[in-house]
Order: sequence, then C-alpha cells, then structure tokens
Amino acid sequence: MVEKAGGNLARLDLNLLVVLRALLRERNVTRAARRVGVSQPAASAALGRLRRHFGDELLVRERGRYVLTPLAAQLTEQVETACAAVERIFSASPGFDPATSTREFTLVLADYSIAVLAEPLSRLIDATAAGIRLHVRQVKERQLADVTETLRMVDGLIVPTAPQLDRPDVRSAELFTDRWVCVVAADNPYVSADRLELADLNRLPWVLPYHDVTGYPPTAPIPRLLTVLGVRPQVSVRVESYSAIPYFVAGTDRLALMQHRLARRFAHHHDLRLLDCPGDPDPVVERLWWHAQHDDDPAHAWLRRTVVQAAARL
Repeated sequence: MVEKAGGNLARLDLNLLVVLRALLRERNVTRAARRVGVSQPAASAALGRLRRHFGDELLVRERGRYVLTPLAAQLTEQVETACAAVERIFSASPGFDPATSTREFTLVLADYSIAVLAEPLSRLIDATAAGIRLHVRQVKERQLADVTETLRMVDGLIVPTAPQLDRPDVRSAELFTDRWVCVVAADNPYVSADRLELADLNRLPWVLPYHDVTGYPPTAPIPRLLTVLGVRPQVSVRVESYSAIPYFVAGTDRLALMQHRLARRFAHHHDLRLLDCPGDPDPVVERLWWHAQHDDDPAHAWLRRTVVQAAARL
C-alpha cells in the first residue's frame, strides 16, 4: 500500500530525508550509502521505503546508469532546502561563537553577486570563522515569485531592490551599488557613436538574462528596467546568467545591459565596448534580504554583519 506524502509529520522518519538527498545527489545507491555512512543494503531498503511513500521509482536504470524520474528531479531543490532548514533548526543554540561554530548558512544570489562579493566574503569568513560552512545557490525566477516562502527556508537572498520584496516580514541591508551599462561588440557596424539613444535599444537585437516570455509585470532587473524605459526588446538570445551575456554579444550586432562591475571584467577579453545606458536608469542597489524570523538569532545576526563587512571591502 502506497504511503501518502501528506501524512502526519510525527509518523515520518526524517532519516529518510537525508538518504533521499544523498540518492538525488549521487544517483547511485552505493555512493549514497557511503555519503550518509550506512551500509548499501540499508540504503537500498531506504530507497524502497521512499519509493512506496511517493509511489514513484525515483531512480531508474537507463543505458547502464541511474537517472532521476521527473518527480525526483522536481524534488531535488525542495529536498536541499528542507535539509538546510532542518540543519539550521538543530544547530541553533542560545549563544554563538563564530570561531568554534560549524554551522552551515545558505545564501541565494545571482552569478553577478557571486562575481562581485564572493571573494571578499570568503576571505573574511576564512579569517574569522574557519569552521563556518556556506551553501551558495544561484537564484531562480520562481524563488522570487513567493519570496516570503523562499526566505523562510534559506538564510539570505542577495538581489537588487525589487517591488516583490517589499513585504512586512522581510528585512534587508544595503550592500553595494552599481550602474547599468550597454554592452556591444567593439566592431558592431550598427553602433558607430560613443553613445546610444533609446531608439537604438528598440532597433538592435538583444541578449537578455532571466527573461520570462510569459511573465508580466517582469520580475528580473533588466526586463523590469526596459519596461520603465519604454523599450520593447527584440530578444535574440535568452540566458540564465549575467556572466553568459558577453559570449553572445561578442562578434555580433547584438546589444545587452550589464552591471558595470561585472561588464568591465569581460570587456577587454571579449573585445566589447561599454556605453552609458540612455534614459538615466536608477542605480543597481544590491541588498541582503532575510525573513523576520531570523532577527533574534545571534548566528544569523553575525552572518548579516559579516556580509555587510565584506561588501564594505569592495
């Protein structure tokens, strides 16, 4: 008889959650067993229980290797988030000493924020709290659709100011600012001047990150900015990271917007030109966002201070 996934929490064996995470990560029973420190027969038995619970095979053999079923693929991110939340709960204590703590913090941010902030943050943590562990995840659009729920399950979200983050149970601290620049190939034949006009933004093909063709109003920073400027971009390439943009602009007549701190790292290597964005757009304001439930947690307060200190070193 198939167990119902919505059963009473008291009847669930949370050890299965740990095994499930290992199985989804490793896609191999033997390696999953080794990861969680149990025997291979014990891991196989756990997989059997999980299969009965979900009414799904989860792992299926295909061409000599195991692959995830569609349900298992869907569960992957949820399981990672749930395990991180459980670990935070059981690592909580009345006091917090960063010098001796081994707590893991989960931060969600875009590759742009990783490129700008990761090194100073990593160096600061290594120097002052070497036992602290970080789980860094890249932001996805769906995480911003229900930002309150996302922030309940992670320690922090580093993204620019956005309307959907204006919630009474969401807190934030400013980290650093940046500005938008237009990025074109140095030999783009359709951009001969040292500046672009708004009309140019409408006539040139675009490389656009995090562009949801179905979503309105847009939630990602660049599509939202273009809406404010009254630009209807002719999208030639859609990408899911900011760092991918230069590769699809170089040597073409395409146009893109990027944050200046990131764009200047690519400009020389990819033979790009960086031009001021017409329309005088508002600056990029990167902030650390967290749920109000973390306000009184001394460990989380330390994390917030540390992230802000790292940003101050930029």
